[in-house]
Amino acid sequence: MRADAAACTAVDERGPCRATAEPGAPLALCTAHLLAAYDWVAREHGVTDLLPAACLVCGSRIGVRYASGWACAVCEWRVGEVPDGELPPPRVDVVYYVRWRDRVKIGTSSNPRQRLAVIPHDEVLAFERGGRTLEHRRHAEFAASRWPGGEWFRLDEPIVRHVAELSAGVADPWDRYERWRSEELARRT
Repeated sequence: MRADAAACTAVDERGPCRATAEPGAPLALCTAHLLAAYDWVAREHGVTDLLPAACLVCGSRIGVRYASGWACAVCEWRVGEVPDGELPPPRVDVVYYVRWRDRVKIGTSSNPRQRLAVIPHDEVLAFERGGRTLEHRRHAEFAASRWPGGEWFRLDEPIVRHVAELSAGVADPWDRYERWRSEELARRT
């Protein structure tokens, strides 16, 4: 050990460690003792990390790894709690609002990720929980803004106001959709 280097302050059943402490570490511990402390914290409190695969409930890739297994960091689903291959995805019908240039499409889907993957759009503006009945109501409500022959509407003040109401307090519409899926799954289990 160098004379100017700090010594590890850990003490175990063999006595003081005295190895060189890791430079810049917040505690005067050697690499071996820092790793031992990390493993203990991870075992007791979990470590945020990438899930082995996307969460089957909400689609998140971020998880918390515990000694006992993984939990999704978004919806807290315990990976493997129910045999994941037997877990049917929760059905949540939504009316979606997507912008493409100066137009807004108002449509519905029970799988918006798949549906929006094939629709040209610049931005997902909002989701509203509901199915075809609500979609038809919105089409009637915004009929004056409708482009002829489809589900596209002009991005005008009534639609902008409605989308703002739906988006209040939500930075990302997908977060709201994932919460609805988690709630639906919780109702089923």
